[in-house]
Amino acid sequence: MELITNLFLFLVSVFFISLSGVMMPGPVFAVTVAKGYKDKNAGAFIAFGHGIIEFPLMFLIYLGFVQFFTSSIVRMIIGLIGGVMLIFMGIQMFRSRKSTATKGKDLPYNSLTAGIITTGANPYFFLWWATIGATLILSSGNFGLIGFLLFAVVHWFCDFFWDLFVSVATFKSKHLWGKRTHEIIFGICSVILIIFGLWFISSVF
Repeated sequence: MELITNLFLFLVSVFFISLSGVMMPGPVFAVTVAKGYKDKNAGAFIAFGHGIIEFPLMFLIYLGFVQFFTSSIVRMIIGLIGGVMLIFMGIQMFRSRKSTATKGKDLPYNSLTAGIITTGANPYFFLWWATIGATLILSSGNFGLIGFLLFAVVHWFCDFFWDLFVSVATFKSKHLWGKRTHEIIFGICSVILIIFGLWFISSVF
């Protein structure tokens, strides 16, 4: 009974720690707002894309490969490639901001792809998992494999529900925006992606 209670308290702590990271504005948040304009369920698909990167990463850390993700060479490669990809996505979004606002055109990549790219392109996502995330995974090991699996599910569901909330809120409120507001919001989202891309590249050096 004590083990169950401790596991419950651990999962509660995982929920709040995960949510504090999930709610931080970043590339994933930017594309969730942009894609949510056309599809209220975009956040769910973005979360699935995020999970395609995140679940294997969690298993690798659980199996003891955490040192790989702290390697300076690995972080450099992710920073360079990821930064270029985010800048490219940001430029695409900026160029299409007017047609999206006035003609209702969607962005040139689907939500699942957006989730995969914005997650995999972020070196600080891997750094978080190599530090805070690795500590949580190590703690989950105290409850055996079931503890780790429950941890992984709870953490990902924080991503899922937050991303879905953001996309639904965007979709439901878009009728309150004017065309100029549409363009400004898409412009801000594109700038966020470009800034993060430049930051990732500059951090390599």
